[in-house]
Amino acid sequence: MACNKLSMVVRSFSTSNIANQLVKPPVQVFGIDGRYATALYSAAVKQKTLDAVERDLKKVQDAIKTDVKFNEFVRNPTIKRSLKSDALKAVASKISLNPQTSNLLQTLAENGRLKNINGVINAFKILMAAHRGEVTCEVVTARDLDAAQKQKLEGVLKSFVKSNETIHLTSKVDPSIIGGMIVSIGDRYVDMSVASKIKKYTEIISTPV
Repeated sequence: MACNKLSMVVRSFSTSNIANQLVKPPVQVFGIDGRYATALYSAAVKQKTLDAVERDLKKVQDAIKTDVKFNEFVRNPTIKRSLKSDALKAVASKISLNPQTSNLLQTLAENGRLKNINGVINAFKILMAAHRGEVTCEVVTARDLDAAQKQKLEGVLKSFVKSNETIHLTSKVDPSIIGGMIVSIGDRYVDMSVASKIKKYTEIISTPV
């Protein structure tokens, strides 16, 4: 059933009659969001519109964040799917979105999946980062890192990726980890936080001898 649905999505995105197979993505993204993002990536590769679609999706995501009415329209489950699809087609034409981007929005509307739009866009960002040879890395610390600390950390993290890959580093602050850091790089995850160590030692101490 899932494969059939995915094939329908691909057919909806692709404007080529001879291109009937997915282009292999640079990385795997999973779930419903990942399937739509992969289908969009495949269609955009075939039409050589990857960069244009990426710019379009940024416009859409920014609009969802800043335009209250548009956000409500996207998330309102009481509006008929056909009306949403027609409205989004008109919006796409008005702001000159790429056909693949327009098809994505209409397909999500017709399938009642517009609530997934942010997840789909974020999954597409992961595909594009991998396409450019970027490895997404997120670092969580208890306090903000200064410029020198970030530079030093990037130097260390580069040793974990291939020579033709670059690090795309984002940092977040979470005081609850107390100290140390949590690092996610690609599909690897390392918890070096003080909170994690405290939890580990607490469990050891609490275990009956």
